[in-house]
This record gives sequence, C-alpha cells and structure tokens, in this order.
Amino acid sequence: MTTTPTDAAARPSPSPDSRPGRQRPGDRPRRPAREVLAALPWIGPSLALIIAIVLFPAGYMAYNSTREISSSGIDRGSVGLANYATIFDIPALPRVLANTVVWVVVVVVLTVVISLALANLLDKQFPGRQLVRLAVIVPWAASVVMTTTVVYYGLQPNYGIINQLLADVGILEVADYGFTRNAVPAFVVSILVAVFVSLPFTTYTLLAGMQSIPGDVVEAARMDGATKARTYFAVILPQLKPALAVAAIINIINVFNSLPILRIMTGSIPGYDADTTTTLIFKLIQSDRRVDLASALSVVNFVIVIAVIALYMRIVKPMKGVDE
Repeated sequence: MTTTPTDAAARPSPSPDSRPGRQRPGDRPRRPAREVLAALPWIGPSLALIIAIVLFPAGYMAYNSTREISSSGIDRGSVGLANYATIFDIPALPRVLANTVVWVVVVVVLTVVISLALANLLDKQFPGRQLVRLAVIVPWAASVVMTTTVVYYGLQPNYGIINQLLADVGILEVADYGFTRNAVPAFVVSILVAVFVSLPFTTYTLLAGMQSIPGDVVEAARMDGATKARTYFAVILPQLKPALAVAAIINIINVFNSLPILRIMTGSIPGYDADTTTTLIFKLIQSDRRVDLASALSVVNFVIVIAVIALYMRIVKPMKGVDE
C-alpha cells in the first residue's frame, strides 16, 4: 500500500519534545551508570568516612540500646525496649528535659540576635573594621574547654578574679559568692559562655549572607522612599532567610549536643538540677557505668534533634521564595 502526498501532509508530525531520545522540559537529566561509576573514586572516600564515623556508630548505638550491658561491658542479651522504659522512669528526666529546652532556645536565640547586630556593624565601612572582624573571630579560634575553664576559675569564691571584680564595682556584696556551686547561677553562666563561643560562626555566616544581597535591591527600596528600618525588615531580612536557617540549624545541633561547657561549669554540682540530656548521658556512662541506658538516651536525643530541625524547616521554610 503506497502513501499518497495528501495522506503524508494530513498526518501530524511528531513534536520535537516527543522524539525518541529528546529530553522533555521538567524531566530530570538522565545519568548513565558509567557516570556514577566514574564519580565513585571521588565520592568513595567520603562515603566510606561517613559510613565509618557516622552510620556505623549510630547503628551500634541503637543496637546497644536494646541490650543489657553490665558495668564491666559484658553483653547479657537483648532486653527489647526495657532500657527506654527505664530512661523515661528516671525521676529527674522532666527537669533535665526542661533544662535542655531552656539551654537550646536561649542560647540559639541570643546568639542569632546578637550576631545579626554584629553582622550589621561589620558590614559598614568604618576605621579599624578589619581589627574588629579579627577580634570577633577570637572566641572561635580559642578552645571551648580553655575559654570555659578560664571563666570557671575566674568565678571561684574568694580567689576568682571575676568575682573580685564584681565585688569591687558593687554588683556583689562579697567576693565569695558561689556561681559555680549553685545550679541556677552556674547554668546561667554556662548559657553566657555558650553564646560567647557561638557568636563568631553565626556572625560570619550572616555577614556572608548580607554581603551577597544585591546592592541595587537595597538602593531601589531607598529610592522608593523606604526608611532604613523598613528597608532592613522588608528587604534585607527576607534575603537573609537561607543564611539565618543555616546558622540556626547548626547552632541547634551544636548547642543541643554541647558537653564541655556544661560539664566544666556544672559538673561538680550534685544532682541533676543543672543537667541537660547530653550531660545526663555522660553521667550514665561515667558514674553509673550504664552504657545500655546511655545508648537509649542517645537515641532519644537524636530523635529529638531531628524532630526539632524538621519542625523548624517546616515552619520557617527558609528556601521558599528564594528561587522564585
């Protein structure tokens, strides 16, 4: 059967997007297996490192949380979820969880707010700006343990230099006030130290986001008659959402799992009045020799952190509107 010219003309021609081998708009690019194999030597070491340092310890921790492990480290067999039941039966757990919430929220909020102010200052042109930028990074360069230890001994009764200074200026009646011997003052000082050591990273993250904002956008807002305050809250802050999200998430993770500051400042205080879940994990291992209970609480800690970050990302939606 032959095809006439009229039939050929009446037959619809295939669209360019429907031709075999053509990629339609919106389709994901096809990556042949050989491209993945070619990239494997480059990503292989990173994957091996993640498996060895992150995934394997996390899996082993979850495994230990379902075992009965003696104080000498002998595995006596599976106990199912009994360790989790024991953890939730600890009388001090509600106080520890409340301390954890206060610790994370106060430190992260204060860090972000103060870092915003510092980032705005460092974004301005003024004499000595480079020196100020170097001064801001000093707490980050110094060891957290060293910084906390200096503050700890400076607040010791009778011979602490910070205590003596506060007494000399009239803030304290006597220089023998025990900041490090009472749960609440030690916890408050720990918060201040945590904010101090968290400022450099957060400030530079926000400063980088601030300097990536196009200058013509800010200039256009000012030409439209917007005040400095309106320009900042309506133009600059929305553009800083990705940087704020990165700073907040990393601070939440770091502060939630922070051990050195609280361990040094509140480790000598008896009981659990100044403990968070992380320091409680440490006490279960060091004092009680209960690796199984510590593993169970570590799993709970991990789930809480993931849930908090997921909730934060869902509420804040940092990338919404950035690519639009």
